Amino acid sequence: MSRQKSPRMRKVNELVREVVADAVVDLKDPRIGFLTITGAKTSPDLRHAVVYYSVMGTDEEKAGTAVALARATPRIQSVVGTETRLRYTPKLTFEVDPSIDEGIRISQILSDLADEPVTEHVDLEDEPSETSDDS
Repeated sequence: MSRQKSPRMRKVNELVREVVADAVVDLKDPRIGFLTITGAKTSPDLRHAVVYYSVMGTDEEKAGTAVALARATPRIQSVVGTETRLRYTPKLTFEVDPSIDEGIRISQILSDLADEPVTEHVDLEDEPSETSDDS
């Protein structure tokens, strides 16, 4: 069973997300595509943080963005250290946000289901009984 996050941890996660999002905007790497920082999950000891992002584009553009983020991690981590007043500067790890792709997949499934013709559903309870009453 997972523990509920404290209000302080939610604030720290949101602060890390905002600082990273601002720092990414300042990067001048042409490999970074249309990037959105969607969230951050900081460990309880504040030593590690996973930053979730989504990027639009082809698979090559997505891979280029991942490489550019990996290369810029020390710079972004430095910005997080100076902009936040945390005891420790968390070691950042960037991961693609799986919820975006999952949402697109679910949306596509729903769209496909909406395009299929509706088959008539017959309730057996509404059918007349085949047994006859010969009283």
